[in-house]
Amino acid sequence: MDGNIYSLPTDGVEPTSFCGGPCTEGCVDFAAIPGAADSYVIRDSKPEGAGKELRFTTAELDGFAVGWVKSRGLAA
Repeated sequence: MDGNIYSLPTDGVEPTSFCGGPCTEGCVDFAAIPGAADSYVIRDSKPEGAGKELRFTTAELDGFAVGWVKSRGLAA
């Protein structure tokens, strides 16, 4: 890997969906990127989000998750 996780193909990944509303409108699809250790792709399930994705390393996602939980006053 050249360090650019956006250069890696994600065709055929089997995402896990996390839903917060009707599954056709409120889901976030999440999957590991094949061939890249500790790298993930997140996609929006809404029609207007089709084809758009964000990619993160484990460290980046962990930082986000910890910050989100703290900012919301949630218990892990």
